[in-house]
Amino acid sequence: MKLNGQKTMKQRLNEGEFLFGTFYKFCNPQLVEMLGYAGMDFVLIDGEHSDYSYRDFQDMIRVANGVGLNAVVRVPSSAEEHILHAADAGAQGVQIPSMDTVEEAFKATKHMRYYPIGDRGFGLTTRAARYSFCDAQEYMDYVNKDLLSVVMVENLYMADHVKELCEIPFIDVLFIGPGDLSQACGVPGQTSHPKVLEVAKKICDGALAGGKKVGVYAATLEDVDRYMSWGVQYIAHSAELNMIAGKFKQVVGDLHALREKHSKK
Repeated sequence: MKLNGQKTMKQRLNEGEFLFGTFYKFCNPQLVEMLGYAGMDFVLIDGEHSDYSYRDFQDMIRVANGVGLNAVVRVPSSAEEHILHAADAGAQGVQIPSMDTVEEAFKATKHMRYYPIGDRGFGLTTRAARYSFCDAQEYMDYVNKDLLSVVMVENLYMADHVKELCEIPFIDVLFIGPGDLSQACGVPGQTSHPKVLEVAKKICDGALAGGKKVGVYAATLEDVDRYMSWGVQYIAHSAELNMIAGKFKQVVGDLHALREKHSKK
């Protein structure tokens, strides 16, 4: 369900707001709380490139929600059970990676919604439904209208079929994955390479023209600025792991510099 007293992420995007989050790799509740206290709009719990269990998803979502932080789960794949568990755990959004066809995206996003627009397995004993303490119709309306559905576009085939993706009513956000796109473009790891940016811009323009919101992974603040100028509103900046590693490198580098300075005396 939506967080108490807050507009949903979908409502905020529809009102033109930019939302900032970060990919979250560590299964650590204190760091989730810190991101919330720092003022992030959402945390993107990474089930694709981390070792989360379904219980871990729920615990991290619970902690995030406790500090007013929206939680989106990037599920490991488009498998129906992954989508079901992430949504039942109470995530405010589900992000689906690694899809190769429009039909796969259609089926995956239907798994997020209830009848009459989707085919998600029905249950009111979940955390998402407040363990049956919420009104059933209110909960179903929330799922079908406001649970954020994010589909990643990470290969050249999907980039060429953005128009068809935009025709899927269950999708709210098309998310550009520069990392995998860099591999598809033959420049692995070079996420700001002109070839990658050309494809990313094509995806962005096509999605906006088709009435969808656009999301992206932005490694640097320069990337964030560029994508915002394109009209991208849902921005996953870096990851908590990168932020921590960057600070460690800086501090240890400064200490080593001081050691070298004083060793010469």
